[in-house]
Amino acid sequence: MFENFRNKKILIVGYSLTGIAAAKFFAKKGADVFITELSDQKDRNIDKLTKLGINIEFGKHSDEFINNAEFAILSPSVPLNSNILKTLQERKIEYFSDLEFCSRYFNNKMVVITGTNGKTTTTMLVNHLLSYKFNSKYCGNIGISPFEYLDSNLDYFVVEASSYQLEYSPTISPKIAIFTNLTPDHISFHGNVENYFLSKAKLFKNLCKDSFAILNFDDSMVSKLNSELNCNVYAFSTKNKADICLVDEKIIFNEEEIISVDDIPLCGEHNIQNVMCAILVAKILNIDNEAIVNAIKTFKAPEHRCEFVRRINNTDFYNDSKATNPEATIVALDAFPSKNVCLIAGGRDKNTSLDEFCSKVKEKIHDVVLIGEATSRFESALNEAGYNNIIRASSLEEAIDLGQKLNPDVVLLSPACASFDMFKSFEHRGEVFKDYVFKK
Repeated sequence: MFENFRNKKILIVGYSLTGIAAAKFFAKKGADVFITELSDQKDRNIDKLTKLGINIEFGKHSDEFINNAEFAILSPSVPLNSNILKTLQERKIEYFSDLEFCSRYFNNKMVVITGTNGKTTTTMLVNHLLSYKFNSKYCGNIGISPFEYLDSNLDYFVVEASSYQLEYSPTISPKIAIFTNLTPDHISFHGNVENYFLSKAKLFKNLCKDSFAILNFDDSMVSKLNSELNCNVYAFSTKNKADICLVDEKIIFNEEEIISVDDIPLCGEHNIQNVMCAILVAKILNIDNEAIVNAIKTFKAPEHRCEFVRRINNTDFYNDSKATNPEATIVALDAFPSKNVCLIAGGRDKNTSLDEFCSKVKEKIHDVVLIGEATSRFESALNEAGYNNIIRASSLEEAIDLGQKLNPDVVLLSPACASFDMFKSFEHRGEVFKDYVFKK
């Protein structure tokens, strides 16, 4: 299956989950592997890698590591304007992502999910559904590199793909590609929304006539791709007629009822769209309706994504810590119609527009508790929009207490911000939320 990498020099840029998985893979193939990391060493547990013969440097990108490399595997967040990329270009060393490498051997076994929001839930749901008929694994931006599974003889790789990874995946052309939606995000990396969109769109423009694109026709930017593609296109919509759509609270595929919304164990319109994507993949791969319905009914939402935590008295607590931008929080707010909701928001500000966020809060939310570095800007923006039911808290724990005292139907952590002002990650923030709620 793979070419002979024995004694070939392979460069890994970035000491990351992706980089480590790639290094182990090539080391097992007998390659001379070099990991180069610009930041200072933080991980003391490198002995297992060096015992595999992997060379590692921190604090620099040295000529010794770079020169004469066959190619370079990039960790996803290597900046587009970084010196290491300029050096690789000057020395004519090809570089690409782990997804690109996987695609060069397994294009026809890949189902790739991209978009701004909903990627992880869709990825896990698609994989759960495929497991009823195939040997599949989820990987990619979900936290597992495809390098972990390249020797596993899978039927399908179900891949969550970030814009960072796709930026460095020039020829990736999977069997099926899903575009969940697009809202502004990662602007500091891509420069503007158009570049962010293009990093994802090229995945679909690479698709051939035997491939399948699944597009959100409720999203104006995503739906415009339809006219530019040379592949089979399936449209999903919760608002209009499409290949798969919503009619009288039932999901309909080509006039055939698949499942009632009441039987879907996920809340919110965005999750109905995620379910539609998974159904379309199943239909393309000839999975029968009984298996589809069983898979959906038995699926559990991934952590930190509108995750129900606990009911205390008459208040439900939901952890949506993955909502690291205002657009993701807007989606979460629509998941609780006719509910008295107290929203906990704030964190490290991404400095994107808050206009739609404020409008949605004013329409949907009874009270807001703000935490973190973004508190002042969020409060000012909400006040300017005519919303004043705002409470400041100095910690997440205090925010939970204050929210509970208001006796709402729902206390929702959906921060609309990154977590790094107070937490190690959005996962850490969500775990703190859940731990404190469970202790109450």
